[in-house]
Amino acid sequence: MNFAVELEKNPLFKILQQAAQKVNVPAYVIGGYVRDIILGRPSKDVDIVCVGSGIALAKAFADCLDQPAQVNVFKNFGTAMVKTDLFEVEFVGARKESYDRNSRKPIVEDGTLEDDQNRRDFTINAMAFSLQTENFGELIDPFGGLEDIKRRLIKTPLEPGITYSDDPLRMMRAVRFAAQLNFDIDHDSFIAIQEQKERIKIVSGERIIDEFNKIVLAKKPSYGFKLLYHCGLLEIIFPEFTALQGVEKVNGKTHKDNFYHTLQVLDNISENTDDLWLRWSAIMHDIAKPATKRFDRKQGWTFHGHEDKGARMVKPIFRRMKLPLDERMRVVEKLVKLHLRPIALVKDSISDSAIRRLIFEAGDDLEGLMMLCRADITSKNHQRVQKYIANFNKLEKKIADVEARDQIRNFQPVITGEIIMETFGVKPSKVVGDIKFKIREAILEGELKNNYDEAYQFMLKAGKELGLKEVSKSNDSK
Repeated sequence: MNFAVELEKNPLFKILQQAAQKVNVPAYVIGGYVRDIILGRPSKDVDIVCVGSGIALAKAFADCLDQPAQVNVFKNFGTAMVKTDLFEVEFVGARKESYDRNSRKPIVEDGTLEDDQNRRDFTINAMAFSLQTENFGELIDPFGGLEDIKRRLIKTPLEPGITYSDDPLRMMRAVRFAAQLNFDIDHDSFIAIQEQKERIKIVSGERIIDEFNKIVLAKKPSYGFKLLYHCGLLEIIFPEFTALQGVEKVNGKTHKDNFYHTLQVLDNISENTDDLWLRWSAIMHDIAKPATKRFDRKQGWTFHGHEDKGARMVKPIFRRMKLPLDERMRVVEKLVKLHLRPIALVKDSISDSAIRRLIFEAGDDLEGLMMLCRADITSKNHQRVQKYIANFNKLEKKIADVEARDQIRNFQPVITGEIIMETFGVKPSKVVGDIKFKIREAILEGELKNNYDEAYQFMLKAGKELGLKEVSKSNDSK
């Protein structure tokens, strides 16, 4: 089968052909770009393999471009990369690989195109297009990758047990491609992953989480999570999540399976956002339910405090899984801690002060919090879901009304600690913090507006109650 027509739509490949002729090496487009052309998916990453020096070919390619381009050479790997306005093109010489059991780093030797295709992870990634003049665009597909695309199947080119043992990260990649493309994993390949799952422990956490996050970002991430669970990898890399699985029954009372509930929440939020950290907030929102699960004869199953404990679990899990410990993590902590708050506010009689507190505490993450809470509405009872959604619509309208009127999000009281210290002649101390807290609470409760005159008078009263005397007239000099 020939794909010359598809390649000729992009002038990049004729330039690559010209560069290959210039250095007199056979060159081929290989891997993901070939797969995506066949699938009709957009792709900006182009991998070129040549029977010769990939670095020399990269330099020749850069020389052939109309616009100057830098060649980034990675001598230790024998590869080079050239970035154009639209594409990243990576060059490598054909190679064959062998592995030591205690490492996923291969022993590399120069090889043929066939050797290079043999070392590829999956049949759908082992296909190549020729860039030679005599057969430009011809599909070279020794392992039936085209047929596996038609069958929507993830399959290894060689014996799967050896493939996964040699490079255990390929097990994660198998699940990732299945999740991204909505493909099945070949039966023998899936059995091999189950048998080789412990080998994932030799892979660095950074490489594992990179693949894991790509699963999280899939259109329907629950599919990838279920594959990870059933093959045994999830238990190894994220045991806190597998602990959510299961249902207990006591005195005829059961609780929901929080594993499948969480996956439904993750799918729900994924329909509305590609934000990785909002998706992680869905993953983590009930993570502490196993640790807080209790049975009460009157109430049945309870999970009191799971939002607070769950927020505290975020950092150690993020640290272990090599996720960032910065503002992105703090957003997840905040949303896990607050995820029950809007649900508690879904009442007609809710006070403005409660809404002000929610707006203040959520701050810039209020929209994300509400998105998470909407996603958390899961029930087999359609009428119950519709009732919750209707109530949420009312709550969001109340929030918008209160915020427009009071402008409370991320507000700072106009009375600062400096003003308090100057007014009462005190140094930084607990009493200053107490007055600031009283002012903030009064504003949130709606007892006073956040303007200087009103807040100043409130400060004087609060200071007097705490035994302080005014020593300066800051209000007169404002």
